[in-house]
Amino acid sequence: MILSCQNISKAFNEESILCNVSFHLEDYEKAAIVGINGAGKTTLLRILVGELPPDNGVVSLSKGKTLGYLAQNQDVNSTKTLYEELLSAKEDLIAMEEKIRQMEISMKQLTGSGLDSLMEAYSRLTHSFEISGGYSYKSEIIGVLKGLGFGEEDFSKQISILSGGQKTRVALGRLLLLKPDLIILDEPTNHLDLNSIAWLETYLLNYKGAVLIVSHDRYFLDKITGKIVELDQTKATVFSGNYSDYAVKKEQMRAIAMNAYLKQQQEIKHQEAVIERLRSYNREKFFKRAQSREKQLSKMEVLEKPSQAATDIHMTLTPRCTSGNDVLHIEGLSKSFGRHSLFSNLSMDLKRGEHVAIIGDNGTGKTTILKIINNLLDADAGTITLGTNVHIGYYDQEHHVLHIEKTLFDEISDAYPYLNNTEIRNTLAAFLFTGDDVYKRIGDLSGGERGRVSLAKLMLSESNFLILDEPTNHLDITSKEILEDALNSYEGTVLYVSHDRYFINRTADRILDLCNGKLTGYLGNYDYYMEKKQELTSISPIAGSSSAGRTEEISESKLDWKTKKEQQAQERKKENAIKKCEDAIERLEGELAEIEETMAKPEIATDAAKLQELTIRQQELNTELLGWYEKWEGLTN
Repeated sequence: MILSCQNISKAFNEESILCNVSFHLEDYEKAAIVGINGAGKTTLLRILVGELPPDNGVVSLSKGKTLGYLAQNQDVNSTKTLYEELLSAKEDLIAMEEKIRQMEISMKQLTGSGLDSLMEAYSRLTHSFEISGGYSYKSEIIGVLKGLGFGEEDFSKQISILSGGQKTRVALGRLLLLKPDLIILDEPTNHLDLNSIAWLETYLLNYKGAVLIVSHDRYFLDKITGKIVELDQTKATVFSGNYSDYAVKKEQMRAIAMNAYLKQQQEIKHQEAVIERLRSYNREKFFKRAQSREKQLSKMEVLEKPSQAATDIHMTLTPRCTSGNDVLHIEGLSKSFGRHSLFSNLSMDLKRGEHVAIIGDNGTGKTTILKIINNLLDADAGTITLGTNVHIGYYDQEHHVLHIEKTLFDEISDAYPYLNNTEIRNTLAAFLFTGDDVYKRIGDLSGGERGRVSLAKLMLSESNFLILDEPTNHLDITSKEILEDALNSYEGTVLYVSHDRYFINRTADRILDLCNGKLTGYLGNYDYYMEKKQELTSISPIAGSSSAGRTEEISESKLDWKTKKEQQAQERKKENAIKKCEDAIERLEGELAEIEETMAKPEIATDAAKLQELTIRQQELNTELLGWYEKWEGLTN
């Protein structure tokens, strides 16, 4: 065991963030901490590395083991270059190398026993230098820099002039080169493109040490981790397996708990109905039976209703009208900035109902394409044609569609003046802005909060063509899943840019890869894209078969993909049906509780007509509730 975390508790301003959190990490184990924004993930990491003291509990790092920590944001103001900063991680090897050179010079001046003694020390030092990677550390530094997305032209740049994201990448590179026994990373993929994330995955999988990660990148967690520590409502639960294993187990546990809760509620209502019927006979023996059942019922340990998703964001995307079948046609699109050409002669078509993801390295022009389509940027050449009845809804990762000086309330009110005060507040409440939050200035919000406001505006737009630029940035995993479900049930057309491979897998039915200024299309999600890209890379152009053979292969792949999408659609349909049942049960239980509360009031108890009316309604609700119980059981069994 390399790390032990026992009964860690932490509160801020008397609000408990962590309560008796315990878990451990074995040598070479790869684990992740997950939870919604505000669950305490970063707080826990800071406690683990000693930046923050716990209120209670103990953190233990095994004796002699080293720990390295990468925080989300790095404020590095070094005057060193990128290469020099990473070179500083190898100071021990540089010192050994310098000592070896000095020994070699000394050898020329010594003879006899002095030389023998020096040769022996030299042999030991060079052996230690070799097994420590002394002959390869310079190439290792270059490999790490390139793996994290830096070109050779960047190596000589001073760190002080880099962006925040670039500084974080430099700090990550230096940490990897230090090779501590335990690496703790807080959102390491935030500033990486797809190629750099894939490189980091491979590096960490082969890392000769333990790794603990906080990340919202579910695809990354699937590749790396074998253990998940979930923080939920101040408590920690440990799951074995990767993120997908955790998600399945979590849902199974919730379904089991919900099943037990619903069955108990059904039993309680049945017993209450029997008790009421026994009392209605107005005879002593029936009255005693009713008392006996009431006593048994009072001893029952009532189960708490399992929590639903850990967030209350509600999102439904509904097009105002249906567009024509041809939504977007682009031909000959080109764009350069100065002498730097982003892309040239791009062409693409979008049909109604398609969900298309544009992927590619940072700086290839993905966001630029979206801005040109939205008339926020002029193209150098080419034409863009929108189809009949196409209405665009745009989500901008920099949130330029928001007005910094306005309050949240005014932002929605000015954009949709037909909404009344209650409707505006309800919309903002659906995205977790309640009370006086609605009077906050947009300029005072965090990146994640601005993202939620942009999503609220998008939901209200009723557009039939959504253009989204990195929509999952700053969203926690649960919020991402809510957005994914909303897009999957959306009947309009979607074009988006994203680095979130899990999100792409769940929502895209076509991939456009922007590479070297050209677009290459793949019919399917991200996994399909990776599979076909590897196939195309391995096939020699000379070995290509006839066009008929290729058409047959594409058709077969398309058929497989369609079958998979149909299965996924059926699964989503079942999940939505279960959710509908649970919502209906919750609504009916609430209405029944209100009726029971009303019937208990003295003024109602003496009103025979009102009591009869309430009793009839109570019976109707119980009948309807029983029907939803049966439907729910049929779906979950």
